[in-house]
Amino acid sequence: MTDQTVIEISNVWKIFGANAQAALAAIRERGLGKSEVLAEYNAVVGVADVSLSVNRGEIFCIMGLSGSGKSTLVRHFNRLLEPTAGKIEIEGIDVMALGSRELQQFRNQKIGMVFQNFALMPHRSVLDNVAMPLEIRKVPKNERMRQAAAILDIVELGAWGAKFAHELSGGMQQRVGLARALAANPDVLLMDEPFSALDPLIRRQLQDEFIRLSKILKKTTIFITHDLDEAVRIGDRIAIMRDGKMVQMGTAEDIVMDPADDYVADFVAGISRLKVVHAHAVMQPIEAFVSANGALTPDAPKVDGAETLSTLINLAIGDDRPIVVQTDGKDAGVITRSDLLRTVIEGTEVS
Repeated sequence: MTDQTVIEISNVWKIFGANAQAALAAIRERGLGKSEVLAEYNAVVGVADVSLSVNRGEIFCIMGLSGSGKSTLVRHFNRLLEPTAGKIEIEGIDVMALGSRELQQFRNQKIGMVFQNFALMPHRSVLDNVAMPLEIRKVPKNERMRQAAAILDIVELGAWGAKFAHELSGGMQQRVGLARALAANPDVLLMDEPFSALDPLIRRQLQDEFIRLSKILKKTTIFITHDLDEAVRIGDRIAIMRDGKMVQMGTAEDIVMDPADDYVADFVAGISRLKVVHAHAVMQPIEAFVSANGALTPDAPKVDGAETLSTLINLAIGDDRPIVVQTDGKDAGVITRSDLLRTVIEGTEVS
């Protein structure tokens, strides 16, 4: 675990059923599949040998279809579910080694959770709802109200503190849920499909709000979603799950440009590459281009390696010269119109 690693889980399994340990032993010894485990042991594999690490301040999206194991996995981070096997470390703490009192303290101080269901207390005001984690910590009332009010201002609900949940829209209630998770200043946020129950317009507004808050607060976040567009928009990295297994992990660009298998390829088929793919993934080495085509003109258009495919296409529309890609201020690669066309059509990196 490095200084920048906040979460590290290793070889985590979750098998539901009375014969979970026997089923796990059979999987390891005989290579049984999910359906065979169900037939022989009446056990369900929820998470299968998952390992991952998340860096400080990173938004790590875990996604997959219903039944893929994503929500089951996230509930292991704070031991709402006990794994059948595996290791879980958060900020260097072995979560599996915590006793009941230590675990309660760990949850109160280290972890904030935001669910799809807002789970606000209807008899409490918005301000009281946000202050709840601090009340559990036994923070004095005046101080917890001050901190809760400050968080409400951050999520732009400062004027609504005296209202009750039923007086707020769905999007506002979800912001209250986010504020409550942030109030205790946790090291890690666990967000399980927090926006999926909202209308599309409100959902996008909440995504924008979350992106804004993330830049301000820099919380390490595990974000669960079944929506690839949402994952691409929000996540620094994305992990795709299927049948309890981690199928592929990487940046949105990695996954869109180089899917690990046909399942992932189908998953990302509808994603526009225009905002996901960057110049460094499209360029060909400058030496190879010059060797085949001769020297570039001194006034050739230049872009940074982080420029998006959308920007490159717009640049190529008005200028048919090859585009020079720079890394750290130095010429590193070249992109031609043919390279751009091949990327748009085929979705593969230029060789």
